[in-house]
Amino acid sequence: MTDLAIAASGLRKSYGTKTVLDGIDIAVPAGTVFALLGPNGAGKTTAVNILSTLISPGAGSGPVRVGGHDLVAAPQAVRGSIGVTGQFSAVDGLITGTENMLLMADLHRLPKAEGRRAAAELLERFDLVEAADKPASTYSGGMKRRLDIAMTLVGDPRIIFLDEPTTGLDPRSRHTMWQIIRGLVAGGVTVFLTTQYLEEADQLADRIAVLHGGRIAAEGTAAELKRLVPGGHVLLRFSEPQAYEAAAAALRGAGRDDESLSLQIASGGSQRELRAVLDELDAAGIEADELTVHTPDLDDVFFALTDPADLAAVPHQTKETVR
Repeated sequence: MTDLAIAASGLRKSYGTKTVLDGIDIAVPAGTVFALLGPNGAGKTTAVNILSTLISPGAGSGPVRVGGHDLVAAPQAVRGSIGVTGQFSAVDGLITGTENMLLMADLHRLPKAEGRRAAAELLERFDLVEAADKPASTYSGGMKRRLDIAMTLVGDPRIIFLDEPTTGLDPRSRHTMWQIIRGLVAGGVTVFLTTQYLEEADQLADRIAVLHGGRIAAEGTAAELKRLVPGGHVLLRFSEPQAYEAAAAALRGAGRDDESLSLQIASGGSQRELRAVLDELDAAGIEADELTVHTPDLDDVFFALTDPADLAAVPHQTKETVR
């Protein structure tokens, strides 16, 4: 537990009769990226708000430690070790980028010289020097988001909460933000990330938890979560009906689509399984016009775990942490 930047046991929160978090456990090793996924209203932002001391844990919650400090007994110490970038930018559009940075330095009570040094270094680090003396209202969405994170780093936090940091950004700006996050982690920072973009979690997170109905439906690495969901297959397409029929006869058990002249063979996507399919075709003297391999991705996992119609198809072990 001493290597955990964030450790929460049985975290609960209700508003009236509505239960938002129903006893979730969270463990985030220091220097890693932890991603919390879930549909709108799943409780992701509520979890971030509790762990960042913005709201209190609900009755019946277990112990919570952030940065080695007890969340309830020492909230000020927790605040001193974290930074938070929320869904909505904290940037003040009426003042310049530099002035936003110096404002954060003042809030952290940094000496004037140290605050100016930190602001200048972070503006350069986030490629905002040319725009530093312009009103933040003139910044693009990506620039505002970079400034937002730069402001979060003024106090040199070792744990950063990023609540949907790339929402609304174009693909180039999103990739820039990913590079920034990777750079932070390479420097030893722990990142707690919530996101609606499954590719983002796949790209960045060391561990991922899927929040649904107030509970953690599954947790593990991206690879572990993908293995929980069936549906991997090899798809073969043919242009000639004769070749299609011959392949169907050779590959018994393959799913047929007579309209598109395609066959679907269940597969986990391994090299051995793919070679077996190709060997069967070679032995029968058949060549497919098109071959594609589909393995379950985080989209499949997300839909299976958060759609009640699909939940029954997910193996029971998805209700637990994947080891």
